[in-house]
Amino acid sequence: MGRGKLRIYLGAAPGVGKTYAMLSEAHRRVERGTDVVIGFVEHHSRSRTEVMLHGLELVPRRQVDYRGAVFTEMDVDAVLDRAPAVALVDELAHTNVPGSRNAKRWQDVEELLKAGIDVVSTVNIQHLESLGDVVESITGVRQRETVPDEVVRRADQIELVDMSPQALRRRMAHGNIYKPDKMDAALSNYFRPGNLTALRELALLWVADRVDEYLQQYRGEHDIRTTWQARERIVVGLTGGPEGRTLIRRAARLAEKGAGGEVLAVYISASDGLKAVSPKELAVQRTLVEDLGGTFHHVIGDDVPSALLEFARGINATQIVLGVSRRKTWQYVLGPGVSGTVARESGPDLDVHIVTHDAAAKGRGLPIARSARLGRARIIWGWLTGVVGPALLTLLLSSVVPELGLANDMLLFLTATVAAALLGGMLPALASAAFGSLLLNYFFTPPLHRLTISDPKNIVAIVIFIGVAVSVASVVDLAARRTHQAARLRAESEILSFLAGSILRGENSLDALMERLRETFAMESVALLERASDVDPWSCAAAVGVRPVGRPEDADVDIPVGENLALVLSGRPLPAEDRRVLGAFAAQAVVALDRQRLVGQAEEARKLAESDRFRTALLAAVSHDLRTPLAGIKASVTSLRADDVDWSDTDREALHEGIEEGADRLAALIGNLLDMSRLNTGTVVPLIRETDLDEVVPMALGGVPEGSVELDIPETLPMVAVDRGLLERVVANIVENAVKYSPEGMPVLVSASSLRDRVELRVVDRGPGVPDTAKGQMFEPFQRLGDAPRGAGVGLGLAVARGFTEAIHATLGAEDTPGGGLTMVLSLPNASPDSPASPHLPSEATAQADHFVTEPLSRRGRGGGGSGPPPPRAAPRA
Repeated sequence: MGRGKLRIYLGAAPGVGKTYAMLSEAHRRVERGTDVVIGFVEHHSRSRTEVMLHGLELVPRRQVDYRGAVFTEMDVDAVLDRAPAVALVDELAHTNVPGSRNAKRWQDVEELLKAGIDVVSTVNIQHLESLGDVVESITGVRQRETVPDEVVRRADQIELVDMSPQALRRRMAHGNIYKPDKMDAALSNYFRPGNLTALRELALLWVADRVDEYLQQYRGEHDIRTTWQARERIVVGLTGGPEGRTLIRRAARLAEKGAGGEVLAVYISASDGLKAVSPKELAVQRTLVEDLGGTFHHVIGDDVPSALLEFARGINATQIVLGVSRRKTWQYVLGPGVSGTVARESGPDLDVHIVTHDAAAKGRGLPIARSARLGRARIIWGWLTGVVGPALLTLLLSSVVPELGLANDMLLFLTATVAAALLGGMLPALASAAFGSLLLNYFFTPPLHRLTISDPKNIVAIVIFIGVAVSVASVVDLAARRTHQAARLRAESEILSFLAGSILRGENSLDALMERLRETFAMESVALLERASDVDPWSCAAAVGVRPVGRPEDADVDIPVGENLALVLSGRPLPAEDRRVLGAFAAQAVVALDRQRLVGQAEEARKLAESDRFRTALLAAVSHDLRTPLAGIKASVTSLRADDVDWSDTDREALHEGIEEGADRLAALIGNLLDMSRLNTGTVVPLIRETDLDEVVPMALGGVPEGSVELDIPETLPMVAVDRGLLERVVANIVENAVKYSPEGMPVLVSASSLRDRVELRVVDRGPGVPDTAKGQMFEPFQRLGDAPRGAGVGLGLAVARGFTEAIHATLGAEDTPGGGLTMVLSLPNASPDSPASPHLPSEATAQADHFVTEPLSRRGRGGGGSGPPPPRAAPRA
């Protein structure tokens, strides 16, 4: 049974009609006789969507008990047993309730597809994993339910369900999406016109990129070389000269005129050597094109116009931007130049823009490197000079100047041979020498018109002529070969320099390295294959390009790297002399692959080491600090239960107070341990909103002795963007720590002031202070300085404060107090004027079923460990 097909309805925001479109498609398929069932569809109490469920078979959902509540999820086993042709599965990014068959719903869908069942599903653009940071910066909401982009990209069909922001807000206002009690909050926060417009643009661009991938794949499979002008792609031809910056800016302006325009700058160097260009200028141009949103490409090609056109057609470009030639007027006798040739050969599918610039017709400025290899035109001219030249010279000497003399005749023939050698190399020169010697013997050496020589001196002269001609031809050919070798080594040195520089610069991207290799040798694809042993099949560790090969036997070029690694290229065979550079690329690719894996392993090792350190410190804390309050509680309870002692009311009150204090200390210690655990696992998610400091700071002081703190919080301070509960917890821990070390009778000062776009809260004490070397260590978990009294906690108060501070995008540092003591500085960001006061999130936009949110915090008792308010509690939502 083959794999099922996946069709996804992609929406820009909740309420655009994805589920409705999916159900409409289901009804169309049922009318055509297709076996369709509903695996899971959530109508969110929308009447029009609910009506669409009628007439469709519904597979009963599976009930899951979680934390005393009952939730319903798709019953994957029931759908598999039913084995329909098509299953409808809504909300692809949904997180299943713990205890379900799979953690994510897209994993349920994968099982259905593997069983040969076609699936129709829905997802919003904000749930794509790669767009999480972008969506958060737009809406202020972090999507915790995501689906990997690759899952959506693998879909056989992706259909965008689009709706203008104005129409979507009208649907919201008419009550077609949310109930009236949620309508105003949604319209004023998540569903603002700017948010919806940005999300819509994200969705359109993502789908456009996906369409472009389909197009490139189709063109590659059908070997289509002509340009399909489906999207503006502008290629900028760079020479490394000063005009490059002008061309890049001009191309960027052209790209801005059309939506989705793309700029690709390409520098082409001959495979037999580099032109004398300035590396610094080329690096500046590369930075400029990348700053303008384009990409830079370096391609090697023997014929610059052909290589440029081949590159442009290969990436389906629509326009080429070139500069007016910098050559002098007289230099055009050598040919039309790159610009003219490209314009003539571009054909009707490519527009060529010739842009004027300040360096036009002023000369190249840098010397032109002589071509090492003789092109076809020079070889042809060499043969014409070597064969036709002696014949024309014979005709001229026989009819016009017959009495010039044999010595002069031989010098003229030698000149023709030298010209043939300079133009065409060795073979045309040898042909010219042989043909010229025969003509000299037949027409100018007595006896005339016979291939015999009567005078021995003439024999010596012809032999010398042949020797000189062959010598000159050999010298010219040797010089050409040496020049070719030098130029090629120069080209290889630039590539090897790039590889060495990438190591020094720390550029470890394997894909970027392989893309550079593909572009350098103009190949279709490059892949790095590996296998566990000689008998195991090859697997692809990394690949770029279209249709990468899966076995070395299928590749055009195969570079073994060790016993179980191979770099393979497809596109065209390469000469053996290229293997030195390919070997360097292969070695660097292996290093990049190893480094990439070592980075992952190092990160895992770091996490394990951190976990072990935390566990060791936790055990040390439990062994003493948690047992101390438990021992006090145990002793007080035992005393109260003793039958042989008659306790007075005062003694009983003291014992009860001891039990209460021990319980408070124990609760505080456990609270900090739980907070630190949440910080380590990343489950603390702040709810950022506009907040007044004078509302939060006084609430944070409920657990410190009365009169131990002085407040100086001006009412004129700007509002800050923080999570109120987490900020209260941070301030409580800092202040309690300061009070603990402050001398008797010297209260801690808590003051606040505004500084540019931030508000600073300063907690000043007059205690013993902290050495500079220990200021960073004091924020580490389970750290207590030497003067800390025993029983003062497990050393987590400031660590929790630092963790919560980073969670609300603030900073916490320590400074010396003038005159002695320590000042803790908490820097908070100002609230943006247009930021929402309280982002009420629509249920479909955040999550359904098992979505975790941060609840508002309330005060509770605090002990000596600096516990403060309770931590955020995870509450499941149905």
